[in-house]
Amino acid sequence: MKAIRSRDNPEYRFLRSLAEDARARREAGLALLDGWHLIEAALTAGLRLEKLILAEGAALPPMLGELVQSTPALTLSEALMRALAPVKTPTGLMALVRIPKPAAAGREFVILLEDIQDPGNLGAVLRAAAAAGVQTAYLSKGCTDAWSPKTLRGGQGAQFQLAIVESADLAQIAAQLPQAVHAAVLGARTSLYELDLTGPVAFAFGNEGAGLSRQLQAGCRAFVIPMPGRVESLNVAAAAAVCLFERVRQNSCGRQ
Repeated sequence: MKAIRSRDNPEYRFLRSLAEDARARREAGLALLDGWHLIEAALTAGLRLEKLILAEGAALPPMLGELVQSTPALTLSEALMRALAPVKTPTGLMALVRIPKPAAAGREFVILLEDIQDPGNLGAVLRAAAAAGVQTAYLSKGCTDAWSPKTLRGGQGAQFQLAIVESADLAQIAAQLPQAVHAAVLGARTSLYELDLTGPVAFAFGNEGAGLSRQLQAGCRAFVIPMPGRVESLNVAAAAAVCLFERVRQNSCGRQ
């Protein structure tokens, strides 16, 4: 197994570029997974590991024994692994996978995400979407990268369960969808709980501070999430979870 201990090593510099640069990930078509949970999610989704990366001296998890024999692997010094990992305490195990190309995108339950900037927020939205049964997530060009290490960590494997279409023209998508696109807008007259969400549904969620653009709002049906507490708005990930699981509730219990 190859050992790398220098920051100047070309292979290590390539790994750092994948960890830090969305353009490098797009050009290489590769994502860097941190920890067994994400690796397992990728394998369960049918992806093949391109490379295993281990901390020097770390014990290999037993479940990866067979993979090492068929997957190129390398070890990094503790300092290099710490610099590469997206968290302060590295797991000691990383892997490279090909970023999956979205298959034929299902359109019965979809979300449109506009200019979400925080990787943790985007990951949490995708995680809620996957848990609620969303088929496709359309991301605007202004969204943070869905395949960055921090977004992957926030998604906890959700990226491998959704068709993710990045750099999408959301206004055009909204106009093409056969169902209504619903969007939470402060001051709207219709409550989330008045909507009929039992059929094909689309939701649009916007930037953490600015919300949805006027252009996209124009193609959506506005509603409000009732909030009896003295809070003006919810975090985008919390708002998405409330909305998506109201659809789950209606399909499980009917509109009540």
